[in-house]
Parts: sequence; C-alpha cells; structure tokens
Amino acid sequence: MQQAMMAGAALTLSSLTKSALGAPMVADFPVVRIPEAQRKFKSKAVEALIAKIQHHISNKELAWMFGNCFPNTLDTTVAFNVVDGKPDTYVITGDIDAMWLRDSSAQVWPYLPLCKEDKDLQQLIAGVIHRQAKNILLDPYANAFYKDSSQESEWKKSDITDMKPGIHERKWEIDSLCYPIRLSHGYWKATGDTTPFDGAWLAAMQTVIKTFVEQQRFQGKGPYTFQRNTAFATDTIPMGGYGYPVKPNGLICSMFRPSDDATIYAYLIPSNFFALESLIQLQEMGKAISSLSALVAPAAALATQVKTALDTHAKVQHGTLGNIYAYEVNGFGSVNLMDDANIPSLLAMPYLNAVQVDDPVYQNTRRFVLSPDNPFFFKGSAAEGVGGPHVGLDMIWPMSIVMRGLTSTDDQEIKWCLDTLQKTHAHTGFMHESFHKDDPSKYTRKWFAWSNTIFGEFVWKVYRERPHLLKA
Repeated sequence: MQQAMMAGAALTLSSLTKSALGAPMVADFPVVRIPEAQRKFKSKAVEALIAKIQHHISNKELAWMFGNCFPNTLDTTVAFNVVDGKPDTYVITGDIDAMWLRDSSAQVWPYLPLCKEDKDLQQLIAGVIHRQAKNILLDPYANAFYKDSSQESEWKKSDITDMKPGIHERKWEIDSLCYPIRLSHGYWKATGDTTPFDGAWLAAMQTVIKTFVEQQRFQGKGPYTFQRNTAFATDTIPMGGYGYPVKPNGLICSMFRPSDDATIYAYLIPSNFFALESLIQLQEMGKAISSLSALVAPAAALATQVKTALDTHAKVQHGTLGNIYAYEVNGFGSVNLMDDANIPSLLAMPYLNAVQVDDPVYQNTRRFVLSPDNPFFFKGSAAEGVGGPHVGLDMIWPMSIVMRGLTSTDDQEIKWCLDTLQKTHAHTGFMHESFHKDDPSKYTRKWFAWSNTIFGEFVWKVYRERPHLLKA
C-alpha cells in the first residue's frame, strides 16, 4: 500500500533530479512512490515517458505528481504470469484485493500507446485481456473476481445471488462487460496484434451479447437476481432482487452503476451509450479479423435496437437548459436527473467515444452536470466537482475533475482542473477516491490505482496538446 504523506507537509519547487535508486524524481518533494525493488512491474517505456514529461514540465509539483500517479498501476497492482502458454495478468484496484473488469481495463488503458516500444508491457496488457475473458466466462453478471477460486468472498454469506468460487462480488453492471471490449479494441488498434482474440475471447464476447440481450428483458426478467443483507439501500436490489419494473424498449437493464451503487431506474443511460459504442467496436473487429466474423451480425442487430431506444428515450427537456441526457429512465416516463463521478458518467461520454463532444445535447448535459441542478455536484471552499451516493454528500471525486479536463476544449477550464487537482491531493502526491469539498485532507482511499492512472493520462494529454498549461 502507498505511503501517504501527512497532510500539511511542506512542498517546495525545484529542478528535476535522480533518486538514489536511479528513478526520475523531483528534488525537495517527498519520495512517496513505492521503492523500485518492491514494484510489481517495470516498464522502460513508462519510465522514459515519466523522465521526458518531468523534464519539460516547469510546474514541478505537477511533474512530481505525474511521476507518482502514472505508473501506480504497474508499481503496485499487477501480477503477471504465463498460464497454458498464454500471458495472464491479475490486476487489483489498490486497497481491495480483487480484480474489477471495469477498473482493470481503465487502469492499463493509458499505457496502450507505449506497447509498440515495450513488448513486455504489451504482453502484460494481453494478459489482462486473457484474464478478463476467463472471468466473463465464469460469470458475465459478476463485476469483480479473485486471482483463483481458493479465496472466499466477504459477501458470500450476505448476498442472495448465484455466487461461484473465484467471484468477489456479483453486481450486474453494463459497463463491466463494455470495458473489456474497449481495452481489446484499443489494444488491437495500438499493436495490430490479434493473438489475444482466441476461442475463449470469442466465446466471452458471444456471452456479452447474450447477457445484454437477456437484460433487454423482452423475454422476461432474465436469470439475474441480487439481494444483500445490509443497512445500505444502494447495496441491494428491491422487488425480489430484480429491481423496480421497466418497460422493455430496447435499452439494457443495469442493476448497478459504475460506482457499484444500485440504480433507481434500471435503464442507465451513459452505460447504454457505452454499450452501443462497444457493440460498434465488436462489429469492426469481427469484420477485420476473420476468426471473429460470428460477432458481426448479432452485435449489429443489438446495436440497432439500443441506438433506436436511446434516440427515443435518452433525452429529456430541462426547464432552462433545453434537451439534456437523463441519467436513468424506466420506459414508463420516470426520469432520474443526476450524474455520478464514476465512469461511464454523463460527463465522460465523449471520453468513451459514446457521443461527440460538440453534440449540443451533450453540451447542455455538461452544463447541468457541473451545476447545482445536479444533486451530486458539490462546491466548497476548497474545490467544486461531482461526487455520488457511494461515499456520501459533500465528497468530490478527483476523477470527476480529471474527466472535466479530459472532455474540455477550453484552455481556461483545463488549467482550472490541473490547478484544482494540484491543490487538493492533500500533500500525498497521489489521487484519492474522494475528498471533502472544504477540506482535502479528509479523503477516502489513499491507494486507488484507477484514479492515479487516469490523472496521469490527463497530464500526458495536456503535455501533448497544450504544454503551455503545465507551466508553474
């Protein structure tokens, strides 16, 4: 686990130097990155990029933060092996020893552009793809898995659902099946390598399509139910574990959000947009790779249904902003207007290529999300940003500030995001799950690799496209 520095530690600006271990660092900032000898995986390409960016960023605190955050997934969360002659990579979230399909995809995503110059890194990510296919085939309705079946879930006794050995948690979330497709498609585009897309991967993708169709609920409620003995309403599903009724219309039901919190209305709009993009990516791969051609027709048919339903049901008229995208709907006319920091979110849809950033409805939605009209937009003396029910009121997720920057085309807004992240990391050098809007030293999860890696992705994007914003 990362060593978080005490809040209030003095930080000063100075020049780039080398640590005693030979790794790049910024002098006079505390060394918080895990020692080299303890790092889980070392990538020459990643280290070279860190040194390059740190050398050119005149804002040395941001340079230091980038050097801590960007490699955090590789440093602390990956376990690489070769199983049956194929790479196999288990990726934990950080302080939870389990592999989420969502998090593991997002954690390694920013490293894809470096794979061509680092074949070991490419093999590591290929191993993630192999492991995810195995997990999907074990149970497409599960969101998180263990390294092997010998580990017993903490939820085994409290969850009323079909738990299998090797499953950490069985919360059905659309995005859990979208993220592995995004990673596979991105890997293929970055490397041209098709070896991970074997018979098991094809079977896993066919299972994804089958699961999506089941959760359209045209043929009944489907096989999935979930209930948990808990005091938290967001951790269980009502109505016998099926959720509140929906009117089948082509959208896909998601019993949980990317936050792992229960939906109110099961048609989760940003996740359905993500599913549509994933189905388009499967079609592209199926047309280009002959062994995957069986995916094209079913993916296309389902994509047509989901797109038609989104065109009909995703938008709602807001009193002052015009048409915006709803967060959740149920097909009967009920609408939940909000956004949650976890990705996919309404704010993040252009980042996932699910909508275009200049889409007028998205821009209206963006104004809604970043305003007091969104019940989970919090503004305090330290910062403003989006949170969610998962950790409660007044807690801003750094991920939402990163996503605001990643989906912005405005220099001033992007610079604000960088400045805000710089002043709210509580002198730790790392991102967190959330922090209090008035006091960044009150934060949750000091070891949350996804938040770290996506911050690094943001800084790298700014470095490539707007380097002038990285000045002190």
